[in-house]
Amino acid sequence: MLLSTDLWVSALIRRAEMAGAFAYVLKRGDAQAGAVVLKITHLRDRETFILRQANAGDETQWIKPIASHDPDAIETYIERERRFDSDLWVVEIEDTEGRHFLTEKIQLL
Repeated sequence: MLLSTDLWVSALIRRAEMAGAFAYVLKRGDAQAGAVVLKITHLRDRETFILRQANAGDETQWIKPIASHDPDAIETYIERERRFDSDLWVVEIEDTEGRHFLTEKIQLL
């Protein structure tokens, strides 16, 4: 049985906060089955990148859909995805080490 998206997001935010990071929901999607985009800001390096949830069969994997660290390019990507998928969640994590706090696999493109 898979977790609902709202419960999964709450657990991720809790994990980040317990490690000393700031995490919050920028946009709420479908509570039961919405996909998630993570916007990660490395506070020391002042770089931002995003990770997008991608389902691979029974597994959930994460991909880095764009290589850019440009804030405008990241916002453009997020807005385009939100127009395409209104159920999409957007979660921002701000961390001094740039950690994402995911336990699932990440595939770098």
